Amino acid sequence: MNEDIITVRDLKKVFRVHIKEEEGIISSLKLLFKREYKNITAVDNLSMRVKNGEIRGLIGPNGAGKSTTIKMLSGILFPTEGSVDVMGFTPWLEREEYVRHIGVVLGQKSQLLWDLPPSDSFLLNKQMYKIHNETFKKNLDYFKQILDIHEVVKRPVRNLSLGERMKCELVCAMLHDPKLVYLDEPTIGLDVFAKDSIRTFIKNINREKKVTFILTTHDLDDIENLCENITIINKGTIAYDDSIETLKKYYSNKKTIEIKFSRPVNVDELSQFNVIEGNPGSAKIQIDLSQSDLQGEVYKILSVFPVQDINIESIGIDEVIKQVYSQ
Repeated sequence: MNEDIITVRDLKKVFRVHIKEEEGIISSLKLLFKREYKNITAVDNLSMRVKNGEIRGLIGPNGAGKSTTIKMLSGILFPTEGSVDVMGFTPWLEREEYVRHIGVVLGQKSQLLWDLPPSDSFLLNKQMYKIHNETFKKNLDYFKQILDIHEVVKRPVRNLSLGERMKCELVCAMLHDPKLVYLDEPTIGLDVFAKDSIRTFIKNINREKKVTFILTTHDLDDIENLCENITIINKGTIAYDDSIETLKKYYSNKKTIEIKFSRPVNVDELSQFNVIEGNPGSAKIQIDLSQSDLQGEVYKILSVFPVQDINIESIGIDEVIKQVYSQ
């Protein structure tokens, strides 16, 4: 059984921010002499464990506390309360030694030098991490092969596409053989082919090098393709922490019925059903099979509405997670 590589206990982060209730120059001048502050809790008593060698999805709505959690786990931020143990390190107290064992890729921030080719950034990382020549060459050749970037690394970063840059960002984060890599929105803004290439890369590295990945993303295809376990954070606390399969089983009794009407209907007539989306031309209704009979519900819909087309399917992972958010 894999040992824990990350153990988080009662983690809390409170930011103290000043309040500006009025607009204008006079209000700004007053702040020079007297400021009022309020506390904002970004992460609230969060506890979790991550096994060595897994790919863990860390997801949640905007402002849920994901990025703040990642910054504390990577040693960028100090927590207000709680403890974090990553590979025996306390990240913010032993950061210089700790960062030699981790990699970080931020989807909206770059570690590549804009006017130079990625190969120069790779050499800079070689010096910073004191990577042996043989290890550097072996890793770089391997990454260039599986990402197909032999020519890409020779061109200035400013001339690369977003997908090409992200591949090179991954190489930068992996050259020193980290045991743990934090990926914050690594596929944001990428096309289908670039996303597929990066997902394949992550799976290969995880399988062949046993690297642990912590992945934050809003792209649920990333989660379904890469992760066995997910942690859902909402309003700074954990709303769910288990496998995707368990989450799906939890909602296995839910079905979605999509209806297209042959003529416009009064939206008020839909109130007798659990309508997720509805308008005069179509509706999406969700039913719980533990409380309702599917055949009976479909018959009821057909007898009440002028149905042109109807489609029944299991609830999707995106809808499952939206419901977790709302709860």
